[in-house]
This record gives sequence, structure tokens and C-alpha cells, in this order.
Amino acid sequence: MEDWLTYRLSDLILFSPRTYYRMFELYHREIWPAQLVALAAAVVMFVLLRRDDPWRGPAIAALLAACWLWVAVAFHVRQYAAINPAARYFGVGFVVQALLLVWNGVVRGRVEFPRWGENAARYAPGLLLLAIALPPLAGRAVGRTWNQVELVGLTPDATTVATMAVVLLSSWPVPRVLVVVPLAWCVVGGATLWALESAEAWVLILAGVATSAALVRRSAFFRRSPHAR
Repeated sequence: MEDWLTYRLSDLILFSPRTYYRMFELYHREIWPAQLVALAAAVVMFVLLRRDDPWRGPAIAALLAACWLWVAVAFHVRQYAAINPAARYFGVGFVVQALLLVWNGVVRGRVEFPRWGENAARYAPGLLLLAIALPPLAGRAVGRTWNQVELVGLTPDATTVATMAVVLLSSWPVPRVLVVVPLAWCVVGGATLWALESAEAWVLILAGVATSAALVRRSAFFRRSPHAR
């Protein structure tokens, strides 16, 4: 028992920071020009939030589901698993999240957004843009090169942050099951970055805390509101 107490989180990581960041560099090189497709998907989500089309909720959910599925297969299984055997299990979790988005957002249509004239809708595109831009900018701030940064739709951290932003921006009641896997990844990904002594860990930690707090607050408000549907 005393031996276990001497272990630190970094002792459980099987790779060095250099190996980890090099993996991203190789990944981005191998999947080019998928980055352009991911950028286009982000632009489409941004534009949809500025519209009142009845199908924008299912469309955004479908785009996010495709992002989670891509990350599950292309990143976790085909790339990350080469340095971390647990990545295959991460991939399973990301597939589950993709299926949850399809079921709740596309099939059942339970991902909706405020109409453009409402105050909440006016801030939605800007907040989504912040969620999309924060992970790569944080990566650059700590020394990653542009071909090593996290990008929404292609890598787990950025996709997680963007998904939680979409869930929080959607109209209540939103299926809270949609944040279970993202919050779990905040713990896993944040712990990994923390063990690698990267300040990027705070992006996932703060995103997870902010999302949890916002959901609790909105849930409490919904229970009190006489106009809740």
C-alpha cells in the first residue's frame, strides 16, 4: 500500500510530452486535407446558429456526431493507440457519444436553439466561436506548433469543448446525457495534460467545471420556472 502512495499521475503515462505532441504532428500530416473539411463544418455550425431554420438542431447534432465518430476511429484507434493502449477504449466512448448525438439530436430532435431574436441566441455564435478557437490558441500559447494543435472535429479536446458549448447554448430541457462522455473526457484528457505538465490541462478542467455548474444552475431554474415546458 505504501508503494502505491509513492506513485504520481505522471508515472502512469507511457509517453513523453515530445512523443505526445509529435503524434499530433504526424496525425495532421496524414489526414490532410481533412482540416479543410473540419473548418467547413465549424463554419456551417456557426452560420446555422445565426438562422432560425427548424432543422438547424438536427443538422448541428449530425455534424457533431460525425466529428466524434471521426475522432474515435482516425485519432484514437488509428493514431493515439500507437502510444497509449487505452486509446481504443477511448474510441469506444467517442462512438457512444456519436450515437447519443444521432439519437437525441437527429432522430428525436431534442437539440434545439433559441430563436435569433432572443437575447440568448445573439450570443450563441460568439460563444461557439470562442469554444472552437480556444483549444488551438491555448496550444500555441504553450508552445505547440500549428501542425500540433487541437482542432474541432479532428482531435478529442477541441471536439469536447465545442460539443459542451453547443449543449449549453441549446434550449432547455437539453438531454444531459449528451455531456456525460464530454465530461468524462475532461477528466481523462485533463489528467493526461496535467501529467505531461502542460498548462493546456486548464482548458479542459475549466470547461468541465463551467459546464457542470451551468447545467446545475439551468436545471434549478427550470424546476422553479412556471413557464417551463
